[in-house]
Amino acid sequence: MAGLDAFGTQLQRGDGATPTETFAALANVTDITPPGIERETYDVTAHDSPEAWREFIGGLKDGGEVEIEVNYDPRDHDALIADFADPNPRNYKVVWPQNLGNWAFGAILTNFEPEAPHDDKLAASLTFKVSGKPTITTGA
Repeated sequence: MAGLDAFGTQLQRGDGATPTETFAALANVTDITPPGIERETYDVTAHDSPEAWREFIGGLKDGGEVEIEVNYDPRDHDALIADFADPNPRNYKVVWPQNLGNWAFGAILTNFEPEAPHDDKLAASLTFKVSGKPTITTGA
């Protein structure tokens, strides 16, 4: 297989409703960098480690960050300022195109940076810090 087309990937925002939360795609997203999960390691090397090789065990895991770029429209995107003001995570999903599944997670908006250059479009960069374990659902 040569690869998959990323066109159509969405970042969806939950409305917080219970018992059934509804998700809607953020408008005008031009680029999505999904969360890069990572894990700490602890060095447990001792003077009697076999053949003088370092030894490690796994530590805490981190859900990473999501970064998006948008064609900024205050009518669509300024509603996210409420997410920035809220210290509690909101539910989001990165939904892969072609029914390939999604990554769902709670996240806190940590950065919202609009720009208005004199010779280009309105744009904004947003960063979300994932809180807790993402739920990864595989599609077709």
